[in-house]
Amino acid sequence: MNNSKQTDAAKPKMSGKEYAKGLEKLQVELCRLQDWVTATGQRIIVLFEGRDGAGKGGTIKAITERVSPRVFRVVALPAPSDRQKTQMYMQRYMEHFPAAGEIVIFDRSWYNRAGVEHVMGFCTKEQHRTFLRVCPQVENYMISTGITLRKFWLEVSNKEQERRFQARIDDPIRQWKLSAMDLPGRSLWYKYSKARDMMLEATDTEAAPWVIVPSDDKKRARLNCIAYLLSSIPYKMVPRKKVTMPKRSTKGAYDDEATLKGRRFVTEKY
Repeated sequence: MNNSKQTDAAKPKMSGKEYAKGLEKLQVELCRLQDWVTATGQRIIVLFEGRDGAGKGGTIKAITERVSPRVFRVVALPAPSDRQKTQMYMQRYMEHFPAAGEIVIFDRSWYNRAGVEHVMGFCTKEQHRTFLRVCPQVENYMISTGITLRKFWLEVSNKEQERRFQARIDDPIRQWKLSAMDLPGRSLWYKYSKARDMMLEATDTEAAPWVIVPSDDKKRARLNCIAYLLSSIPYKMVPRKKVTMPKRSTKGAYDDEATLKGRRFVTEKY
């Protein structure tokens, strides 16, 4: 594994054609990973954290767009309900943990407590300290039960985050991406940096390490992240049975198109 710092600026911009070609190859491997997970009953958790606008959603979409949602489940939880606020903190996340043959992708996770909850004052300092102390123990237990855990932190620069936020503000199609926490968070850049540093210091463990993904270049970030994920899991190609198209039976044949005449059809505007 390469632990050296990567910089997007030092590399030329990736073309759409090059990106599509690279992504297709990786998505073929994700399908092979899916077959292996299903055949062997693996349980895998992949979680994505990072600053707002770092590209978590796009990376998750690139991972999941060619695989089965019954195997790759994406979990993006809303703010906790009043009842959930009285539960053990990790409880509402645990109910979404994978069963045999599943990969669960968390679009933000229990690490909300280390980030937005801490910075925005949604938890007490004691709750934050307790989380950082207990989290590695919980993750060690998860791993001891047979769960494979992968943790990715997408790191976007201040300048690029500002550009992406402004693009969302200017484009009505993308304004939905601006959450109630995004813009207030812009003014708290260094508080989020310190929260990130505290989180990494406490929870970047040998058993459950963090992997940082520089994401100013979205295309490279997605490809690098998927390639790393695949390289970190020792999956094998599972033989597939040859698929053949069955012949259509003519038993009970009738004009099944004629019976649709007079029904309501969508207006063909295109």
